Formats: sequence, structure tokens, C-alpha cells
Amino acid sequence: MDAKDYLFVGLGLALILYVVTVIRGGLVVPQPLSIAIGFFTAFFDTLGIGSFATTTTTFRFLNLVPVKLIPGTLNVGHTLPTIAQAFIYTKIVPVDSTTLVLMIAAAVAGSWLGVGVVVRWPKRKIQIGMGLALLGAATIFLLQALNKIPGGGDAFALTGVRLAVALAGNFALGVLMMLGIGLYGPCMILVSLLGMNPTAAFPIMMGSCAFLMPVSVVRFVRTHTYDVKTSISLAIGGLPAALIAALIVKSLPIYWVRWLVIVVVTYTSIHMLATARDA
Repeated sequence: MDAKDYLFVGLGLALILYVVTVIRGGLVVPQPLSIAIGFFTAFFDTLGIGSFATTTTTFRFLNLVPVKLIPGTLNVGHTLPTIAQAFIYTKIVPVDSTTLVLMIAAAVAGSWLGVGVVVRWPKRKIQIGMGLALLGAATIFLLQALNKIPGGGDAFALTGVRLAVALAGNFALGVLMMLGIGLYGPCMILVSLLGMNPTAAFPIMMGSCAFLMPVSVVRFVRTHTYDVKTSISLAIGGLPAALIAALIVKSLPIYWVRWLVIVVVTYTSIHMLATARDA
């Protein structure tokens, strides 16, 4: 068995940990609306848009989830489709095993640190943190839409100083995941700046999230800082969407979708910061 084979075993264990944890947190009848949201966001997440910013924006527009519970709901709800994405892209993209494993480990360590802080934060602090996180996500989406993201190189492996920078960066992104800022966009920028082929970002970012999210789910469920019904509904809707996007659709012209996301995420971030100021 090589390192990737062990990763597949680890993904299986992460899936078991997730399922057991969610069951212990309680099972409820899912909501059709949240299932639809899970399908829509996971579908475009698999194609590279990301799901945290779009889901948070939807929650705020529809007033579905209290601000205090949004970070936990995002992590619990989107873990299942993310694990599916990681299985698929780790199999088909030939990224170096050492680079992949170490970057995943760095993200998991960051998430464990981050979730311990976020679950204790008051509502106002979470609003400010998520507002800034959404503003950062909107900036990344804008750079992508304007083709300002670095094109990257041809490498599928990192060594030496570049690997150290990648590990530090992914650790920080693991921390930010617990605030509700998605790892996908920033991770793709990180590996591209370090000279890697942008395709290599897919197993790295999806694998990182597939391992760090079940770990964070344990803390969110234990502290009851998530919306049970919405989380389960997101997972039910998200799993088939991820499989359809990765195995059947594979790619899609999403230019106008990206610009729509930029507008609504920017509005949501400004609104969240404004309401936090008045709280």
C-alpha cells in the first residue's frame, strides 16, 4: 500500500466518525428547502465555486439558521459531499503523496485549534468574523472572475521552503474554515503561487476538508453549536450533487454564476458586519 491507499482508508474512517457523531447528535426529519440548498451548493462546490460562502448567504437571506450556529451547521452539513469529492479527486489527480498527506495534516491541526475557539465565541464576534470571512471570499471570487489568480506551474509536488510555506498556509486555512470561510479558493491560490499545477489543488483542498471537517464536527456536535435539521438536510442534498458534478458533469461554464455569487456574498458580508456593529 502506498500513501494514497492509506489516505483512502483514512477517508473511510473519517466517514465512519462523521456518521457516528451525527447519529449521536440526533436524527430528525429533513427539510425539503435545505435539501435543495445542499444540492445546489454542493454541485457548484464540486465544480470549484465553493459551498461555505454561498450557503451562508442563503442562510442569511432566508433567515434559516441563527448566526451563532452557522459555522457548525456549515461543517456538519457539508462534510458528507466533501468526503465523496475527496475520494474521487484523490483517485484521479496524480499529486505527490507526501505533499498531499502533509498539507492535509496541517489543515486538520488548524481546524482543531480553530473550532476550540469558535465554539466559545459570542454571537457578535462570530458575526464580525464571518462578515470579514465572506468579504475575503468575495475578493477571491472577484480575482478569479477577472483572471487575476496566478496561473501556477506544472509541479505536482513541493519540497523544502515551498513545502513549509504550503503547510503554514494550509494550517491557517484550517483555522479559518471554523469561521465559515471556505478553504477551496484560498488553497488553489496558495498552491498556484508556489508553482503547482492548479489541478493539484483539487485533491489537496478536498482531502484537507474531508479530514478536518469530521474532526470539527465532533466538537460542534458535542457543544450543540449547530442546527441539526438543516445540517442533515444539507448532507442529504449535497451527496448526490457532488457525485453528479464530479462523475457526470465534470465541468460547466459558470462565468455568470461566479459574478452572481460575488454580488450576493459581498452584500451579505456588508450586512453581517453592519448588524454586528449595531448589536
